[in-house]
Amino acid sequence: MKGSNKVKCVVTGAAGFIGSHLCERLLAEGHQVTGIDAFTVAYARWRKERNLKFLKTLPGFRLIEGDINQLNLGEVLGGQEVVFHLAAQAGVRTSWGENFKLYTNNNVMSTQRLLEAAKEVGISRFIFASSSSLYGDTDDLPAREDSVLRPVSPYGVTKAAGESLTYLYHRNFRLPTVALRFFTVYGPRQRPDMAFYRFIQKGFAGQEIQIYGNGEQSRDFTYVSDIVQANLAALTVEAAGQTYNVGGGARVTVNQVLELLEKIMGVTLKVRYTEGKKGDVRHTQASMDRAEKDLNYSPQVTLEQGLAAEVEWMKELHQEEAAADKDTDMSDY
Repeated sequence: MKGSNKVKCVVTGAAGFIGSHLCERLLAEGHQVTGIDAFTVAYARWRKERNLKFLKTLPGFRLIEGDINQLNLGEVLGGQEVVFHLAAQAGVRTSWGENFKLYTNNNVMSTQRLLEAAKEVGISRFIFASSSSLYGDTDDLPAREDSVLRPVSPYGVTKAAGESLTYLYHRNFRLPTVALRFFTVYGPRQRPDMAFYRFIQKGFAGQEIQIYGNGEQSRDFTYVSDIVQANLAALTVEAAGQTYNVGGGARVTVNQVLELLEKIMGVTLKVRYTEGKKGDVRHTQASMDRAEKDLNYSPQVTLEQGLAAEVEWMKELHQEEAAADKDTDMSDY
């Protein structure tokens, strides 16, 4: 897709963590945005409504509430030019057993329906939010896009299936697809089940933080604005059908994250180490040579800067969260 013309975009998962940030950036760049969100019960609806508060004031934005598997996608995508497909059932540890049906429905079946509709209406760019979970528990680091994919969680399997679907629609129908493999995204609006959110919340409350494993597991943590920038770059990249790693630029252990949070928050964290969880990988790190070359991508936000921004956001959120969650079981937080 050439040039920087303003386009009509569809963003699935628009009320979510990454989706709401992306919508705001697209609108700031002058694009029109149709957001889709099903407001699933993965976490409290008020959190997503809060994400949308500013978006709903902006011209050029409209929201469709509905399930991708139920919507008339021909009507939704008609007249649109670009699809950013971020909607998914997230979470590695909850993807086992009976829950797998939910993951296949929301990560595989919905992606196929969206791709089919995109093909029929002639979408000019389909950008898929993939995941570093595809690489599994590998020692071949930094992971390259052509590395062997061996996901070790049902969630990873469904994201691999979704990514494969984007490629086969490109290969067989010339649908211009791009897959972006996100590496552990964090920042303001992060989901309440995610590690940094829990660390900060419990740190301010003086509660114990449970770490699965010894804390020496490491991740390539990526700030949300860098993820958004990679999505915008994918709008104009010439190489349709390609896959790109999108990471934060450094591999950091969980213990190092905890040390940084103590410094930023000015508290001593209470930490308890327990046995690791099935499906968790030991280390992740992105090779971003391809993204640097084709997308001109390089992460701009350091981990310390990003954590500080998330801490500030959570301070602002605290009072609203306490009021909204007063009747919610917090045992899983």
